[in-house]
Amino acid sequence: MHDTLVVGGGVMGCAVALHLARAGQRVVLLEKGGLCMQASGVNAGTLAIQIKRAALIPYALRGWEMWSDARQWLGSDAGFHQVGGVTLAFTQEEAEMLAERMEARRRNGAPIEMVGSNRARELEPGLSDKPVLASWCALDGYASSNELGMLFRAALANADVEVREFASVDAIDRLSGGYTARTLAGPVSASRVVLAGGMWLEALLKRDFGIHIPLICRVNQVSVTERMPPIMRRVVGVATGQLTLKQSQNGTVIIGGGWQGKGDPERGGYEVIPENLIGNLRLASYAVPALRKARVVRTWLGLEGNTEDAMPIVGELPGAPNAFVIGGVRGGFTIGPFMGMLLAQHILGQQPEMPIFDPTRAIVPSPSAAGKTTRRPDSAS
Repeated sequence: MHDTLVVGGGVMGCAVALHLARAGQRVVLLEKGGLCMQASGVNAGTLAIQIKRAALIPYALRGWEMWSDARQWLGSDAGFHQVGGVTLAFTQEEAEMLAERMEARRRNGAPIEMVGSNRARELEPGLSDKPVLASWCALDGYASSNELGMLFRAALANADVEVREFASVDAIDRLSGGYTARTLAGPVSASRVVLAGGMWLEALLKRDFGIHIPLICRVNQVSVTERMPPIMRRVVGVATGQLTLKQSQNGTVIIGGGWQGKGDPERGGYEVIPENLIGNLRLASYAVPALRKARVVRTWLGLEGNTEDAMPIVGELPGAPNAFVIGGVRGGFTIGPFMGMLLAQHILGQQPEMPIFDPTRAIVPSPSAAGKTTRRPDSAS
């Protein structure tokens, strides 16, 4: 029998499993697909402090530190690049919103500076002359999200975590002394269970624990261009919509966030919404004119499941001793490794480095029709 069963192999589930195993626990991880093949591996890889909610800035800063030190805990630098980032406002209304939100982040420790349009173009010469105000953060950068599954697979193997990919969990039963997951390959038992199922957490919690935590499904559209000569050196963001742009070392430009696609996580099937994709590309070229000459070679979708307040749920489930949940945060790529470490510290009986997020606040007594929707873009407050 294992000490801990982790259900879900995204960045948070993998990080929990890794830290528990390195503390001496016998850990098994079940993932219905491949490691980090959902939101953790198909996002744009942006590590932007500026687009995190003000209350999460301390967590985002520690998450950023972990990404910058990934070679030490993950065994690879994970393609980490610190290039700095500018977030743009194109109208006076957007400028007022940007200044207000960045001030809230600054109060919580984010090293963000407000700059005028001329200074923004000095920092990023590829910008158009359209912005009226910008914010600047020297910490912003990116990592290689598409490599994450491979990197975690190696790290978990070195820590003696038993990883079972393409192992769908049909049910989780609470038995004497722990929990048993039913899979096609047979039962898997452990003294405790950690649910890290991303967008599928809502269904898992309802089916196996009778707990309803509504999740909002964001179907993020990400596009990549052909290789281009250097046209930008920073992460460029847009104040409305959380659209981000960055040019990789190989010359391709990744455009992510903004207006969304559509899909149903329960029934499957995801689609690009053409007018939303075109809107994202037009906004990108409005910010960086050289993109007008770029050809998009691929667009893909990534599902992200957020609680209704877009804040994490991290902790023990009520009425289910030794059952834990982690997830639900919007833009969880940056803070994912740190959240995983915090939950591992809590499970091990240690004092977490920062407070965790009690999941009971997000529980509702009955299913809400507003729980599963896709939305047009908005900015985190």
